[in-house]
Amino acid sequence: MKQKLTRLLYVLASGLVFATAVLILAYNFIESPKERMMQREIEQYELQYKILNDRLEQVQKVVTDLQDRDDNIYRVIFESEPIPSSVRKAGFGGADRYSKLEGFKNSEIITNTTQQLDLITSQLYVQSKSFDEVFGLAKRKEELIAAIPAIQPVSNKDLRRIGSYFGYRTDPFYKVTKFHEGIDFTATVGTDVYATGDGTVIQVERSYGGYGNCITINHGFGYQTVYAHLSKMGVRRGEKIKRGQVIGQVGNTGKSTSPHLHYEVHKGGKSVDPINFFSMILPLKNIE
Repeated sequence: MKQKLTRLLYVLASGLVFATAVLILAYNFIESPKERMMQREIEQYELQYKILNDRLEQVQKVVTDLQDRDDNIYRVIFESEPIPSSVRKAGFGGADRYSKLEGFKNSEIITNTTQQLDLITSQLYVQSKSFDEVFGLAKRKEELIAAIPAIQPVSNKDLRRIGSYFGYRTDPFYKVTKFHEGIDFTATVGTDVYATGDGTVIQVERSYGGYGNCITINHGFGYQTVYAHLSKMGVRRGEKIKRGQVIGQVGNTGKSTSPHLHYEVHKGGKSVDPINFFSMILPLKNIE
């Protein structure tokens, strides 16, 4: 019995070792039908994930191209400021927005893909709003053209000369170098002064110093013009003005050494060189 029992245990042990070896070999080196099916599914998922990433990259390139055209072509045409990069690339935010995607074996892949989709969705939303704005600007193109300060404020037949240009110069009063924010048109007292674009008068100021008698017109679209040292002012605050309309007369009021019109153009709250706006030749009979 002892020998039989020993042989039995030996056979069982040998069988157990053999079975264990077979199981190890089968588990590590031999694929079951289910495993082969799962492997094919994984390969298909990897292929589809690669295709999805390629499509996301293509969509991102299209979106980037639209953004570039919008900022550098469409908005330039309509004199509109480009959309800041911080606004275009802003995500949805929220620290726990992707928390529900955590805890899975492929959480990183799923989260990254979701973040890419969210970013593209956000950019498309901003771009859609931008195109709505550009479309509105296109509809107002005629109004924009009429509003841009596009002519000289003094007729050529009355103009003696341009006394001082935009930029740094020696101040005639203080004899120090200061920045001159406009152009001085030298003309006789009483010479008509014309509005250089359609707009609304927002300031009519009478003063014995500084700019003297001065008119400021808001043309919309970020444009304003200033007409200083006037002898007479023929408009009132809030009045609607058309390009070429007489708004006052050249004078020698305020801090002025001789009769002239000091003229400024502001764009977006900053003074710009008015001479850049004289290239548009407009057929206005009363100022030819």
